[in-house]
Amino acid sequence: MNRILITGNAGSGKTTTANLVASELDIPYHCLDRIVWQTGWQKTPRTEVEQAISELTNQPRWVIDGVSLQAQAQSDTVVFLDIPRRVSFLRVFRRNWRYLFRSRPDLPDGCPEILIIPRLLKIIWNFPTKIRPRILTQAKRQADKHNFYHIKNEDDLTKFLTTLDDRKSR
Repeated sequence: MNRILITGNAGSGKTTTANLVASELDIPYHCLDRIVWQTGWQKTPRTEVEQAISELTNQPRWVIDGVSLQAQAQSDTVVFLDIPRRVSFLRVFRRNWRYLFRSRPDLPDGCPEILIIPRLLKIIWNFPTKIRPRILTQAKRQADKHNFYHIKNEDDLTKFLTTLDDRKSR
């Protein structure tokens, strides 16, 4: 486990999980939100995003939090937080409340949550039909190349995090 992608829907717990994994394994952590978004929730041009992801994934060790088939292709481990939409909605509500009028720590300045709420709700709603199938298809294609952890609930996540403790104690 040297090149780890933590992926899933908005509000699935990617950032929290990625920070835990990076800390536990002492691997640099990177959040794709910082690359994808610019001040005022403006999207970074696709070519710039691809270049930045390429620079990150060319490093020997990393934990990346976000949705990126490009990063998934370069990973040796994928942790897919495939939790129910209702959980994502609840978590996003809790998170947005704290950062309603200011940027979260993993975002550029000028990205208060209040400005993205409608878009975020649409992302969460459409994730199971638009993004989830792509993640799973790529995982099948790369089954021989990387470890794939399909996390569907808190028990699955706890079991995965326990494997990190086991690796560390070796």
